[in-house]
Amino acid sequence: MASDLSVILPRVLIVSRRSLRKNKFVDFVGEYHLDLIVGYGAVPVIVPRVSGVHMLLESFEPIHGVLLCEGEDIDPSLYEAEVSGLSPEELEEIRRVHTSDTAIDKEKDTIELRLAKLCLERNIPYMGICRGSQVLNVACGGTLYQDVEKELSKNCSERVQHMDYDNYDGHRHVVKVVENTPLHQWFKDSLEEGKMEICVNSYHHQGVKRLAERFVPMAYAPDGLVEGFYDPDAYNPEEGKFIMGLQFHPERMRKPDSEEFDYPGCPSAYQEFVKAVIAYQKKLNSSKSAPKALKLDQEMEKKRKKIVRSFSIAKNIYTTGRGMNVIKESELEVGADFLQSNTALSLQQENRLKQMGATVRNGGSYIKKLKLNEERETLARNVIGKMSVEQLSDLMSFYHMMVQICAEVLERKLNGIVHDLN
Repeated sequence: MASDLSVILPRVLIVSRRSLRKNKFVDFVGEYHLDLIVGYGAVPVIVPRVSGVHMLLESFEPIHGVLLCEGEDIDPSLYEAEVSGLSPEELEEIRRVHTSDTAIDKEKDTIELRLAKLCLERNIPYMGICRGSQVLNVACGGTLYQDVEKELSKNCSERVQHMDYDNYDGHRHVVKVVENTPLHQWFKDSLEEGKMEICVNSYHHQGVKRLAERFVPMAYAPDGLVEGFYDPDAYNPEEGKFIMGLQFHPERMRKPDSEEFDYPGCPSAYQEFVKAVIAYQKKLNSSKSAPKALKLDQEMEKKRKKIVRSFSIAKNIYTTGRGMNVIKESELEVGADFLQSNTALSLQQENRLKQMGATVRNGGSYIKKLKLNEERETLARNVIGKMSVEQLSDLMSFYHMMVQICAEVLERKLNGIVHDLN
């Protein structure tokens, strides 16, 4: 029965974090994440932070959800860090104070950004916690503060401590919840009358600077830092839609020496996320069980044949390098229009059609050039055909001399380049 359940339950990918233990690397994921995912009815599949694994993500299919959580700072070059305005001395101080976080892990960045973009392309449910929310924002074109204290808090009248190494699990700060958002729905029973505030845990020194346009904030810290956001157009757990980032850790908001949560709404993010994951799996399975071969009506069959012919013509032009006088430009345009309007191609299909597609889109101008060359060749033959033997002999001698001169000049230039390189 257990093996049947493992096949039936939806799969949530979680990328591990790498740490050094006993002189070797170990990969791990926090137990609270795993417990909540399993508790609400999904199977966590850990993606190890191993070199090259970003090239093997297809092996983890089917993917019904992605949860990204803790980790080191994201490589600043991925989000326009040059505009931070931090001095070299400030950057050095940040590295010294936050040693464990500022050790960039480019492999983890690559894996997680690819997963985030995959979720955005396929509408796979995605939840980002802490670093995971920052990955989501960067994947959508947003930016980050390299250090909240240096870039935000020093210019803010109301300072907020976002990191306390001496009170790692116990530290909290207030956030203001935005009305009519999922976060508001989850914590509404815990909000005091007339206030929209809850206290969240906080252990991060980076955060959202410019929120990507597709997202809507769900919570703010007193210093203005976005502590939660989501895509309202991609949020409907019952329909398998869930794209969200939380800067704080609701799974770790627990009372001292207890498994009881600070607020009843803390586990709601995981509950709704898994609900979306289950719905997405059902939607995916139903689409796979649909008939693969659909009978086309006569009109659709005609369109299909025109597209096939268009690509066949393009292939012939590409492989032979010669045009066909009988080709009409409109026949190539059919294929070009199909490529430009079709956004549902897989990456493999796009790669397969890349070279052929370029030929299709430029097919009209290519044929015109071929026709022009043919006309020039015919004209040249007519002119040369009227020349005398002496004139033809002089012409050949002239071009033979020009070839020799070009060869000599080219050789000197190439020798000069090699000399300069040495």
